[in-house]
Amino acid sequence: MRPELLAPAGDMECLQAALRYGADAVYLSGKNFGMRSSPANFGTEELQQAVQQAHTRGVRVYVTCNIIPHSHELEPLSAFIKEAAVAGVDAFIIADVGVLRLAKKYAPQVDVHISTQAGVANYAAARMFYELGASRVVLARELALEEIAQLRAKTPPALEIEAFVHGAMCMSFSGRCLLSNYMVGRDANHGDCAQPCRWRYALMEEKRPGQYFPILEDERGSYILNSRDLCMVGHIPELLQAGVTSLKIEGRAKAAYYTAVVTNAYRAALDAALCGEALPCWVEDEVEKVSHRAYHTGFYMGDEPGQETETGGYIRDWEVAAVCVGHCADSAVLLQRNRFFKGETLEVLEPGRPPFSLVADHMTDIDGNPLESACHAAMTVLLHTDAELKEGAYLRRRRV
Repeated sequence: MRPELLAPAGDMECLQAALRYGADAVYLSGKNFGMRSSPANFGTEELQQAVQQAHTRGVRVYVTCNIIPHSHELEPLSAFIKEAAVAGVDAFIIADVGVLRLAKKYAPQVDVHISTQAGVANYAAARMFYELGASRVVLARELALEEIAQLRAKTPPALEIEAFVHGAMCMSFSGRCLLSNYMVGRDANHGDCAQPCRWRYALMEEKRPGQYFPILEDERGSYILNSRDLCMVGHIPELLQAGVTSLKIEGRAKAAYYTAVVTNAYRAALDAALCGEALPCWVEDEVEKVSHRAYHTGFYMGDEPGQETETGGYIRDWEVAAVCVGHCADSAVLLQRNRFFKGETLEVLEPGRPPFSLVADHMTDIDGNPLESACHAAMTVLLHTDAELKEGAYLRRRRV
């Protein structure tokens, strides 16, 4: 199998961004049974539309059924498996062996991928899942590259190996955490994590209620459980050498802009690696232009990723100004996302190419009236420009 770039799709807009910006496959969820309940996700008709749009472009669709289900959920989950199979999905992503059995019973024609939630960290587990009918394992995130190479060498060549390359990481083993359940009653293993690992913590002594003692010498307290974000865009050749079949981008709860930027960057990185070429110079800068925590290479290089203990927030140096939704005469039709001004230099992101800049020096509203700024939420702006912007292009600005 040619190495695959796998992108997240939390809703239809994210799906379309993934398709435009170079994904070979997308993973998404129905309204239930996936490990991300906060995105809009896909209802029955939307799932059918998503599969149709993806397959038209030659892109595969994988559906997450990777919650840890309780007994009362098995009957509706079985019904969903049959429904998704009728929609034409290419694979189910599954963490539970009981659900694996249900998928083989109710949708035997659909491939099964074993979720990272299953914690596959050795070749014996990978081989067992293969013997049970899985075509792919999504590896535990705690593996080093040399461990992946060993697993690859000791598993059937037909078994595909998927690994995360970018996005949020979890301080619990393969994401199987109960902190959220205990603290706020939201089940992380049903996709409803409140992310208490990102919260700020301090100590309080029993006889001094209400008096907080920072764990570090810092008045803000300490984010002692807060993990960094994963970024392997500069190490694609090493991942391929280790035997990784599918490069997975985390982020089904992220916006379409995130999907577009990161998919575009990893598309360029993967294509360069497959051609034996150096990483394009713009790619590493590109992943800095989405909202993220401090980056790290995770466990891949054999060291510990560490925690981001000083803040639980994100690095947000850039924001989307507008999205190109079409053309009218000599103008690009933009949908405003954040305020921008006449004369401002904006950076343009389009599929399959490095970003470039243009000056917004001639803007009008839909009626042709000149604009000094795009200051109303979701307003339509006609930008007169010699650049032929593609539909779906993002115009962004550096935050000040």
